[in-house]
Amino acid sequence: MTKRVRLAVVGGNRGFAYHKCCDFLPELVEVSAICDLNEEVFAKWKRQYPAIRTFTSFEHLLDDGDIDAVLLATPMEVHASQSIQAMNAGKHVLCEVASAQTIEECWELVQTVERTGAVYMLAENFCYTRTNMMVRTMAESGAFGELTHAECGYIHDVRTATHDDRGELKWRGEMMRKFNGNNYPTHSLGPVSQWLGINRGDTFDYMTTIVSKPAAQSDYFKEVFGPDHPGARMDYWQQGDSCLSLIRTKQGAVIYLRNDFSSPRPFNYLSYELQGTKGAFVSGRDTVEEPLIWLDGSTPGKSYLGNVSWSKLSEYAGTFEHPWWSNETDREQAVQAARFGDYFVMKEFATAVVEKRRPDFDVYDSVAVSSIMPLSAQSASQGGSPVYFPDFAKNKRLQ
Repeated sequence: MTKRVRLAVVGGNRGFAYHKCCDFLPELVEVSAICDLNEEVFAKWKRQYPAIRTFTSFEHLLDDGDIDAVLLATPMEVHASQSIQAMNAGKHVLCEVASAQTIEECWELVQTVERTGAVYMLAENFCYTRTNMMVRTMAESGAFGELTHAECGYIHDVRTATHDDRGELKWRGEMMRKFNGNNYPTHSLGPVSQWLGINRGDTFDYMTTIVSKPAAQSDYFKEVFGPDHPGARMDYWQQGDSCLSLIRTKQGAVIYLRNDFSSPRPFNYLSYELQGTKGAFVSGRDTVEEPLIWLDGSTPGKSYLGNVSWSKLSEYAGTFEHPWWSNETDREQAVQAARFGDYFVMKEFATAVVEKRRPDFDVYDSVAVSSIMPLSAQSASQGGSPVYFPDFAKNKRLQ
């Protein structure tokens, strides 16, 4: 590797969460510029990087020849258009989730990457937590046997993020008012797609989705803003509280996917299960409870006799720790830099740019998990009828 990636961060608030990741990777990343519509966010960036250049125009930023790549930490509805615009301007793209909201955007992202040769990576940080990468190592090594079933869910009461102090809707609230389906699938499905080998021997085939009524969402607006606020009525919201999707892969594995932004309960945004013919994994119900593992032959007895027991996943770290987390320096910096896997997201993206190769979570993986949004809405609008996935990765298999 012969140079550093000169990175511009677009979206100063969420984007600032990456500054420690960049600081821990000085040989790979140079934070060169920040772009935001609100000039007030520039102050904290200037304190961290006194020489950083500031932009309020995305177009002017893309015209700058001293920038190699952009990190898009902007609202979800502009991710696809900004990614395409940036790649057409000769920039590599690291994009926050999700990568797109329509099937047309998914196709255009794929075609733009194939045409320009730009490095595109989805910043799906849940793929790179220590637990999820350990499970990935186990799945890829065959420890679970033939994989048949997975469960995942993003159950996170974020109702306070749907509005401002006056009760006016922010982008999340507007999305829930206009959209009814799985509106935030990638944190759940990203790791599962890697465990099941999606675009690495298997692909998503078809899915079906049903959605509950928006009872908790309307109750919340009634409690906080009173019964006269339009959000206090259930018919104001398109998005129901709990969205349930079932997905089948072409190799015959099934996935249960749940998204719930509104139901009142403790957070459980790291909810996963994996089942194979030789073992199973169950995540903790919160960030404190230990994940559990069972592998056939690891404990006395047989599961069909009912005399086997779970073990702690941590007991298998010596055998199945992912190589990225095995490196002591990387492990310490990943823990210090961010709560989830942001450090490894940034390191993998920058390394892929420098080495001129496809990143670990590439555009094909990105649109596979992001396409859940429009496909789930289509299925829900048709009473849960099955809908099929487009073959986004058809050209990848020819490369």
